[in-house]
Amino acid sequence: MASSVASARRYAEAAFALADESNALDRWSGDLLTIANFVDEAEVAGIVSSGRVPRDEKLRLLDAGLKAYLSPLAMNLMRLLEQRGKIALARNIQAAFQAMLDDRRGVAHAVVTTALPLADDERAAVAAKLSAMTGKQVDVTAVVDASIIGGIVARIGDQLVDGSTRSRLAALKRSLEGATR
Repeated sequence: MASSVASARRYAEAAFALADESNALDRWSGDLLTIANFVDEAEVAGIVSSGRVPRDEKLRLLDAGLKAYLSPLAMNLMRLLEQRGKIALARNIQAAFQAMLDDRRGVAHAVVTTALPLADDERAAVAAKLSAMTGKQVDVTAVVDASIIGGIVARIGDQLVDGSTRSRLAALKRSLEGATR
């Protein structure tokens, strides 16, 4: 698993360098998303992952499904991935490329968990607060989990901000238990 992530990252870095050089970051981002979405379709995934389907048949399927939508360089990457038996990395390549693009543009993504759904103004306020904390423009994905009781839990990359009532109650319990010993 770790080697496939590293391999996907290398392909994404190469694609990013090509895209950056030709000032086509948005085009490449869209092309990689198109490849990943196509390869993830159940019928296509079954064919490209099958050892029984000849490689030239797989390439014909990918060409037929993608040629009208991709730039020539993205088509070359897709063909290279299939020829090397790495087409299953398409989603990881797309995700790594998008992470590099977001980093370049100063964008971070946060998953914010609350006990109740956030109103639009609350979501904007949370995004503004997280932006101030990270120094990046934060895109918020809201998740509802009643088990946190109240407050919010925000995950931005590998950073966790836990302001939930559940965690505060757990901390209070630990301190009370420590005081009685």
